[in-house]
Amino acid sequence: MAFSLFGIGKNNSDSTKNKVVEVKLDQIIPNRYQPRKVFDQDGIRELAQTIDEHGLLQPIVLREYEPAKYEIIAGERRYRAMKLLKWEKAPAIIEKMSDQETASLALIENLQRSQLSSVEEAQAYRQLMDLNHLTQSQLAKGMGKSQSFVANKLRLLRLITPVQTAILDHRISERHGRALLDLDEKQQRDMLMRIVNERLTVRQTEDEVARLLGRPLPSEIAELKAAAKRKELASLESHPEEVPAAPEETTPAKKTAPKRKAVKKPKNNKAKQVNDARLALNTIKKSIKMATTNGFEIRTQEKDSGDAYQLTIEIPKKQ
Repeated sequence: MAFSLFGIGKNNSDSTKNKVVEVKLDQIIPNRYQPRKVFDQDGIRELAQTIDEHGLLQPIVLREYEPAKYEIIAGERRYRAMKLLKWEKAPAIIEKMSDQETASLALIENLQRSQLSSVEEAQAYRQLMDLNHLTQSQLAKGMGKSQSFVANKLRLLRLITPVQTAILDHRISERHGRALLDLDEKQQRDMLMRIVNERLTVRQTEDEVARLLGRPLPSEIAELKAAAKRKELASLESHPEEVPAAPEETTPAKKTAPKRKAVKKPKNNKAKQVNDARLALNTIKKSIKMATTNGFEIRTQEKDSGDAYQLTIEIPKKQ
């Protein structure tokens, strides 16, 4: 990940970066733009034990925002571990940075090193975009991500605060949250209570949301697809001669066997029709996949009626 995209650290000399000093812990405050909202206390205790046994292998990075007062740029978990160990001073590197640079570097450092929750990651992306006036495309390029990945994370910020908090607290999963994106605020609140109280799975949640919105149930769609696949496989197993074979060169001997040609012709035509239908369906699906990769939200419903494939495509006007 290239920090230069955000203009960080360009004016800092190597001598400044490598100089380690001792700073009193009571002169240090956490970073205001720390994206992590929940710290694993067991993890902090384990880190403290490691530091106690082996020492601090990497100094924390600070900036002096007021005389003799310092703000953490990178290393808040190490700072918390040192406080737990009741250290008086912390080995640190002092950097000269603006508020924007401090905030951006803190966000990037956490995105690189910490396993942030999906909501924390989305909030960090939004803050980086706002601080540095970046588009989704520019941010994705700077972070080494696809634009669709960043767009999908940012969509989580459309969830109401209680749902985001539930994801942060690991009471529900990111996939639970994504299932609620099409609901209004009241519906999200009510469905969150049901997920927690009834311990709904992701698929059960998706079905309940579909019922609220009057849509086909995802579980039923999945079962129809599975049944169609089983039917297709059973048909191929019971009629293996219908699978089209590789084309063969015509020989004089084969030309004199009209009966054999008459038997094969309808079977080959039937297989060709099946293949043509699947080819058309797969071509449409590839186009949909290409659109979603470029950041568009597209919902599809697929059904095999036996005689035809039915594919319903829904593209919300507000992306």
